[in-house]
Amino acid sequence: MKKILIVGFGDVAERLVRFYAGQAEFVGLVRRPERVAALRALGVTPYLGDLDDPASLARLPRVDGVFHFAPPPGEGQTDPRTARLLQALSRRRPGALVYVSTSGVYGDCGGEWVAETRPVAPVNGRAVRRVDAERQLRVWGRRQGVQVTILRAPGIYAADRLPLERIRRGTPALRAKDDSYTNHIHADDLARLAWAALFRGRGQRVYHAVDAHPLKMADWFDSCADAFELPRPPRVKRAEAEKVLSEALLSFLRESRQLSNVRTTRELRLKYRYPTSDHLLRELARARGQLDLF
Repeated sequence: MKKILIVGFGDVAERLVRFYAGQAEFVGLVRRPERVAALRALGVTPYLGDLDDPASLARLPRVDGVFHFAPPPGEGQTDPRTARLLQALSRRRPGALVYVSTSGVYGDCGGEWVAETRPVAPVNGRAVRRVDAERQLRVWGRRQGVQVTILRAPGIYAADRLPLERIRRGTPALRAKDDSYTNHIHADDLARLAWAALFRGRGQRVYHAVDAHPLKMADWFDSCADAFELPRPPRVKRAEAEKVLSEALLSFLRESRQLSNVRTTRELRLKYRYPTSDHLLRELARARGQLDLF
């Protein structure tokens, strides 16, 4: 049985372990001792280590594959965490590594369709650090002879990862002519894509971890509101939004792109459980209707 290291043990990692329990022996890198019991309950062997502390990585086990889900630091132009991980892995050289990056590396594309061959053009520090991590990983993979696969993921959603609080607060959204395209992936499908990439991905290859249905951001909010019978957010002009919305949200609204998943579906050959976000919202709406019967 293959031994797999998971770095960055969050929601997507937990979903992956639950889906593929029994198909691999999982080791989870965690920083906090209080996470150890939770990992053991999932059947995962915990390894206490910190990507900000190189000495703590000295005894990483030899593994067949690595899922790198850990984010870069919150500031700077580079990702030293990835550099430290790669230094530790170089002594063990796994067969394959999958890294979950962000679609933000493309910057604003004016709503155009984007393939993986488009040059990156990050416009914020978060995306700049992701580009650096990708570069490090691809160079390391070529030098070490390790199959490195990069998944560029957009907004991740699930039943417990919907913008309902934002909608309940009545936070405005952009009117249609000013709105930006956004892309989505269900957390379950991202976990399954990561698994497929480990075994089917091509070396030093980038894939879009997205469904095939980009949406204007306000349309996404409207769909969520309708599914939960909430008032739709009010629509405003972009100039007004710049005055009332947070800088974090505005950073997403300033970037518009539609990501193609043709390469992903063709090469990774995964059948999505949620081909569009509407599939989940209809599922949740049906469940709400059944609960209302009691």
